[in-house]
Amino acid sequence: MGEKQFYAYHLVTRNKMYLGQIIHFDDNQKNTLYRFFFEKEIVNSRGEDYVHILHSHYTREGLNLTKEDADVAIMSIGQTSRAIREVIVEMVRLEEFPEYPSRLSCLYAAKSYEDVLKWRQVFDSFNRKVLQIVKLKVTGSYFEGDGDLLPKEDGVPFSKKIEQAREYWHGNEHNTLPELLINGKIEVVEIIDDFFE
Repeated sequence: MGEKQFYAYHLVTRNKMYLGQIIHFDDNQKNTLYRFFFEKEIVNSRGEDYVHILHSHYTREGLNLTKEDADVAIMSIGQTSRAIREVIVEMVRLEEFPEYPSRLSCLYAAKSYEDVLKWRQVFDSFNRKVLQIVKLKVTGSYFEGDGDLLPKEDGVPFSKKIEQAREYWHGNEHNTLPELLINGKIEVVEIIDDFFE
């Protein structure tokens, strides 16, 4: 897929964007998703990760965990399972769909304002603060996928997760949760909603 010029909509969640702001995304630039799943360390107040916590609190009678240690274990397991999902999805992309932007080095957007509002509902359900909705002019490439087709965070075998990743990259015409992975030159051309002025 060659470079194209198109418009997209983006939910801003970390730092507000400004009119005329230009962002460049290429294969070497890692996004927030990458940093969250692959660089973030989750430890307790004693600096222990969940593996150390489980080893140090395991007895023949079971686990005796404080709330803090249980929270660290649950957060770490969730982060690890999502990181595994993203590694599998990236592995399938590199092998079978290298022309598409990577989920780990792109900006997430939507094709329409209606689609970006679906993502706003998802973010609200996780209490993730949305600062703005912006319209972008993009000169680059994109992949239109269905976030609902991503491998689930469950205990199915990796071979099944690989098949789910293939299904995601193949896409479908009835996107339940449409997402646009975009890279290239991205310019903010309109601040549509500013929720925290």
